[in-house]
Amino acid sequence: MSRRRTRAPRPRSLLALALGTALAVPLLAAAPAPTAGPHTVTPLRFTVQAGGRTCVVDADFYRPAGVGPDHPAPAVLATNGFGGSKSERATAEIGKVFAARGYVGLVYSGLGFGRSGCLISLDDPRVDGAAASRLVDFLAGTRAADDGTKADFVTQDGEGDPRVGMIGGSYGGAVQLATASADHRVDALVPLTTWNDLAYSVAPNNATGARAVPGAFKWQWTNGFYLIGEGQPLLAPSLDPSRFNSRRCLHFVSRACEMFRTLNSGSYPADRTKEFLAYTRSVSPVSYLRTVKAPTLLIQGQADTLFNLGEATATYRTLTAQGTETKLIWQSWGHSGGLTGPASGELDLAKGNLESSYAGRRILAWFDRHLRHRRIDTGPAFAYHRDWVTDPGRAYATATQVPALTETLYLSGDGTLVDSRKRVAPGSRSYTNWPTPTSHSENSLAGLVGFPDPAPYDTQGTYLAWTTGPLTAPMDVVGEPRVTLRVSSPEAERAQVSGNAADKLVLFAKLYDVAPDGTQTLVRRLVAPVRVPDVTKPFTVSLPGIVHRYEAGHRLRFVIAGSDDAYVGNRGVKRVTISSTPEDTGVLRLPVVH
Repeated sequence: MSRRRTRAPRPRSLLALALGTALAVPLLAAAPAPTAGPHTVTPLRFTVQAGGRTCVVDADFYRPAGVGPDHPAPAVLATNGFGGSKSERATAEIGKVFAARGYVGLVYSGLGFGRSGCLISLDDPRVDGAAASRLVDFLAGTRAADDGTKADFVTQDGEGDPRVGMIGGSYGGAVQLATASADHRVDALVPLTTWNDLAYSVAPNNATGARAVPGAFKWQWTNGFYLIGEGQPLLAPSLDPSRFNSRRCLHFVSRACEMFRTLNSGSYPADRTKEFLAYTRSVSPVSYLRTVKAPTLLIQGQADTLFNLGEATATYRTLTAQGTETKLIWQSWGHSGGLTGPASGELDLAKGNLESSYAGRRILAWFDRHLRHRRIDTGPAFAYHRDWVTDPGRAYATATQVPALTETLYLSGDGTLVDSRKRVAPGSRSYTNWPTPTSHSENSLAGLVGFPDPAPYDTQGTYLAWTTGPLTAPMDVVGEPRVTLRVSSPEAERAQVSGNAADKLVLFAKLYDVAPDGTQTLVRRLVAPVRVPDVTKPFTVSLPGIVHRYEAGHRLRFVIAGSDDAYVGNRGVKRVTISSTPEDTGVLRLPVVH
């Protein structure tokens, strides 16, 4: 049907994700990796209608040798991470590694990327999801590519219903959920390191129950994406008019550009806040998961300040609550941590090491069960990587669910964390945020562009800390800690009546590990930004999920800071006081696994 092509490896795009995970417990038997099976690769183009626009989708079609109308095979559909294309190695290898295992593959450049047309619409199910659904039509044999090529050799579950799974990371992860929400012909999903609620991803507010109040703008990550997106017509020159927007925006849809402008303005009046939340949630799984029925294997990275573990956990809980078959893996790394790629032994689809890695075997089992209908164990409901385990064969632990909160500590007035209210010392302490950031957690793009990133720090007088005594035994924290706080700030109390959410008090909660020599480590450089809904009332903060062992002799330190240079924080200087008595003090709860 076509000639076979080969490509030289291409460099990875700045924010595209090379999929990965760490070494495995011996849960699923490791099979020898197959040699690269013979297959043909045919470049195809599809003209599709999506979101009221006509778009050209650039794709590569992988056909394993021996697959034909008399010997059909299930299909795998995949696309790139943000800023990438079908040709980047981490994406192209998906087609190759699955074709080597007998799957038909269709790998395409997402709308607005590579040589695919139309504007970037942030995986909008009405646009990106609709375009992917038209590619499912091709795999069903009910439509042809622009050159007349048809696929009449994909396993069918019924007329016009191909057996198809989707896999991809980050931007290529959310589009799977967007597609499956409307097209129930999709049979299995494997989204890696993607978002649940884009409003939270770009302006996280970790105060529970405060969905109507935007948090602190994650300006480094968000503007990095904006610049990469706006530069696409220059990075992939094209005269296709569908790739350009004339409304104060070059390459994104107009509502996405309004989102960027709102965030960068630093002002959140009620009408603009309402529009920001409405748009970001309309393009987020949080708004359409109720219609996702395809079995879903979620994989999220522990080293990820862009889409933290809580994003996948929220998706997991929603899907399982409605009866969608779902399992969750917390792998060791995500978007953060530099350009070194997956560590030795972790899944790296660019290397095709599916059989020798834990997540790789789980993915193969997932597709074998749901695409080949083999009776095979797909693994436990929840698994997480432990970086303190030296034996790689035991690096992953498993559980029937995400661990619950089990241990309670109290914020004492003398700056200690104690295990009983009776031990709380009465007292009050204060900090004041400065006009410029005085705390550092990370330079979000440092690792990706090769810049050094200094160790996290906080400036005296702009933060408060509470610290335990030395631990007598190791303590494993697995999950999302929570803290309930009450603060006092006359300046914030006066400012919050303005009607502009940007005037509300902003603070940053985080957990450090303090070694016996006093050296402190901010766990995975994660922080919990909070825009306090009402400074006159107690509030609860859900910290980002972690998997971390505090060794014996180490101390746990909880910190509240007035700023963080990776985020846009307070407008104006605000003094914050936190008081403690045995009857009324802050409470920190931890998900400790024994």
